[in-house]
Amino acid sequence: MSASSSGHRFPCPVSNSHLIAMTGLTQHTISTPYMVGPVHCYSGVLAGELVLFDTGPPTAGAERYLLDHIDLPKLRHVIISHCHIDHYGQSLWLEQNSDATIYLPYRDCLKIANHEKRIEGMYQLLASLNFDQESLDELRRIFESGQLFPPFPKKFLVAEKDLPERLGISVLNCPGHSQSDLVYVGNDWAVTGDTLLRGIFQSPLLDVDLESGERFNNYEVYCATLVKLAGLRNHQILPGHRKSIVSIDETLLFYLSKLLQRVEQLRPHKAEKNLMVMIEKLLGEPMKEAFHLYLKASEVVFMQDLLEQPEMLRRALEEIGLFDQVRDLYHAATGR
Repeated sequence: MSASSSGHRFPCPVSNSHLIAMTGLTQHTISTPYMVGPVHCYSGVLAGELVLFDTGPPTAGAERYLLDHIDLPKLRHVIISHCHIDHYGQSLWLEQNSDATIYLPYRDCLKIANHEKRIEGMYQLLASLNFDQESLDELRRIFESGQLFPPFPKKFLVAEKDLPERLGISVLNCPGHSQSDLVYVGNDWAVTGDTLLRGIFQSPLLDVDLESGERFNNYEVYCATLVKLAGLRNHQILPGHRKSIVSIDETLLFYLSKLLQRVEQLRPHKAEKNLMVMIEKLLGEPMKEAFHLYLKASEVVFMQDLLEQPEMLRRALEEIGLFDQVRDLYHAATGR
């Protein structure tokens, strides 16, 4: 689920930071005014240089926290996991108040460079999925208002290609929460942004692929992401929300169980061509709030893609050794 924004910017309380054992990184917990709750950022010295992963939201409280807990004159690198408001919201402020280089995911860089094209592409995509005019207009207003996208830094580099090798950070493209999600991997740790959240089921968000001009294929990349995340089993996971996870397998199985249970609920309605009618049948009533409708539509389209190619998910789960644990749910969901 995406972090939705209230649009408010007000001081909010902050909590303390603490050192993560064995990694040399410090976890910073910063409150947000969003329903997603507090967000975690991480700092540490890599190759003798101070690095900050994610920034917190664009609030006065987050600014105070960064002033109090990050040595801004020494900060050299700000590395963003994905450009959702609670993770990159202080990027512009940090650019203005430090000499740090800002690194953003490639696909977020595309969105910044092609903002108007993306907004128009999203409008057309949602119109093709039977969103009514009122909802389309409200979503356009939200996308253009800055509620979801506070100002970006003026100068930034692309994380996937421009991070200095001396820092010893590997970058994994792990779309699943958004199309731009990156996981940053050190020797024994991984900063995972919103790709591994304990107790929160997420569906990838509907989005436009600015490289192809078509709808971004969340389902295909999600299956690939499962394999990449399973490859981090021997790393300490540093998540974007909640202080820790019990294990990668437990977290992935939680997601997969919720997903397959919802696919089973959807399957009787899969012949319905009108997405809005399908959502109404699933919920038992129309969904009126435009942004929540967008979130639900994202989930349903993702599940429709799964029902079209269920073997893709099965192959990924067999590769990482988790299929047997969800075999019954898979068969019930897919009818195969």
